[in-house]
Amino acid sequence: MSEPQRARLNPQDRRAQLVAAGVNFLTDHTLDELTMDELARLAGVSRALLFHYFETRQGMQLAVVTTARDSLLLATTPREDLAPRERVRDTLLRITQFVQQHHGTFYSMVRGAASGDPAVRVIIDESRELNAERLREAFIELGLADTTLLRVALRSWVAFAEESLISLAIERNTAADEVVQFLEASLHGMVNSIHDQRL
Repeated sequence: MSEPQRARLNPQDRRAQLVAAGVNFLTDHTLDELTMDELARLAGVSRALLFHYFETRQGMQLAVVTTARDSLLLATTPREDLAPRERVRDTLLRITQFVQQHHGTFYSMVRGAASGDPAVRVIIDESRELNAERLREAFIELGLADTTLLRVALRSWVAFAEESLISLAIERNTAADEVVQFLEASLHGMVNSIHDQRL
């Protein structure tokens, strides 16, 4: 008896499956290592199919990075049931845990933003803007004035936190609680430096 045929996916589901394979690859590899040949091998499909869905290697990588970014943002969505301070601490903990569990993905996102690909930088910059906005909302709830300086400082701190996470959570495998303690102290220290009030 012949084996049952594999269910045929519609184009949208097939593309999502290919992107998911790319995101999974980033768990232990960098974005530069993700080629059309490698993704075709992982997904068990032809290069022609990949070019049909993504047209270019850059198009494929952008789709993968966008999905990885969205996964990070979803996994670290602030808990609105927590008070502002606890919400920030909880979010920092979940970001750190995400980085430790998906270190290749996070590394590729941050290092990809530093690459010469402007499209990748736009994707990562959108993530940074949203993370800075989440922090801004929490600090405003704590009574801080919504100033241009606060926005600039938070945006800069997000970039600092990304590099710290790579150095501490990935390269040095520092315990999550210690990473969070450092990030939280640096965040409040930065905010306190531009405001008279203590948090």
